[in-house]
Amino acid sequence: VILYILLVGYPPFWDEDQHRLYQQIKAGAYDFPSPEWDTVTPEAKDLINKMLTINPSKRITAAEALKHPWISHRSTVASCMHRQETVDCLKKFNARRKLKGAILTTMLA
Repeated sequence: VILYILLVGYPPFWDEDQHRLYQQIKAGAYDFPSPEWDTVTPEAKDLINKMLTINPSKRITAAEALKHPWISHRSTVASCMHRQETVDCLKKFNARRKLKGAILTTMLA
């Protein structure tokens, strides 16, 4: 989940309704929507798929993740600067989270 957020600036599972959010998580219902994911490498998407596998016995281990080509070959790949779109998405997501918290606080007051 953290890698997904770091790559595009928002989480793989999101819904205003907490019950639907839990259903998404339990079902492993996520995708790689455009345009944010258009420039993310297939290797990065493969690693995320393996890390977000629902069945723990089929999920990649931490040791295996470190050996994944996207991680192990990073030294041979030019490092990418944080894209402005990712930073903007992180800001929007954080703003929504803060707004929701403020609304809940106001409603409970």
